[in-house]
Amino acid sequence: MSITLHNLHPNEGATKAKKRLGRGRGSGTGKTSGKGVKGQKARPGHHGARFAFEGGQMPMPRRIPKRGFKNFFRIEAFPINVAILEDIFETGETVDIAALRAKGIVPKKVTHIKILGEGELTKKLTITAHRASETAKDKVTKAGGTITILETTTAPATAG
Repeated sequence: MSITLHNLHPNEGATKAKKRLGRGRGSGTGKTSGKGVKGQKARPGHHGARFAFEGGQMPMPRRIPKRGFKNFFRIEAFPINVAILEDIFETGETVDIAALRAKGIVPKKVTHIKILGEGELTKKLTITAHRASETAKDKVTKAGGTITILETTTAPATAG
């Protein structure tokens, strides 16, 4: 016998009829639909309990101590070592965020870059960045290049 669309069926025991709730006493799940009587768990949806509710016990998010300070105006700079610049760029080239993006080093969403001093730099490069470490500045100037630091503007904190 060949299998065709009109004689396809699931294996024996693979499917089960849906439990029909609230269809009279004779069904076995009538009246309270198998939920027992009243109480929190008999309620519809999420049993009437809000997120993180622990039955009146102090919820975990409120029990854990909060520490420190989160600066909402912090600007995260994307780190780039001079060793990467040595490998990617040629002598005399200009290194800025657009050039780094064009070479596929910096992702699209990055707005600020920081040059770090890990590795060696022998090529004379003109670098424009938002931040740079002291070792990176030393290595760039020793190689005969220049480094320009862009001014970073942040949104002022609102008083009140």
